Amino acid sequence: LPQRLASLAVTAQKETWQTRQQLQAQRQEMAQLQEELSRARQDGERWASALQRAQREALEREATRGAEQARQQELIRDMKERLLELLREKDALWQKTEGIDTPTPSPVPREPGLCARCHKDFRLLSRRYNCRWAMGEWGAVLAQHRDGSALTSCSLSRLCQGKVCHTCSMDMGKHGRCCLICYQKGHPQAT
Repeated sequence: LPQRLASLAVTAQKETWQTRQQLQAQRQEMAQLQEELSRARQDGERWASALQRAQREALEREATRGAEQARQQELIRDMKERLLELLREKDALWQKTEGIDTPTPSPVPREPGLCARCHKDFRLLSRRYNCRWAMGEWGAVLAQHRDGSALTSCSLSRLCQGKVCHTCSMDMGKHGRCCLICYQKGHPQAT
């Protein structure tokens, strides 16, 4: 019996030693896992802060892009207005050099941005033409002498001066363009 008890005690000591070894190995493994978990949490926090920073930068870029786009649209609008002013100045200078006085009021609608006939909006690619047809008895004189010699204030006051688009005007060669209504008045056979 004492031998048996001694062998059981030795076996128990071996099992205890093995259990302690396993427990120590598990503790070391648990420490390693906790260390990896800590590193993973730190990486997660770094990625989360990087994501927040990227989202914040994207929102700032979007706001900057929107402001830049609004500024460019305003610049385009200002440039279009300036272009219209320059075209009006050019037209006024051309009329001065040709000796054309300021047109008198006529029954043609004078909305500056619309065609007098079809009411089409004048844009960059839709050109506006002034009707250069002389109505009445002075029409023949004006059509024959565009060099300025026969242009008088009396004859010029009879110009229609309606603003028409390309579709609503007729080409009169070197004499310019005139609106369809004046062309039909001057050429009844064309109707």
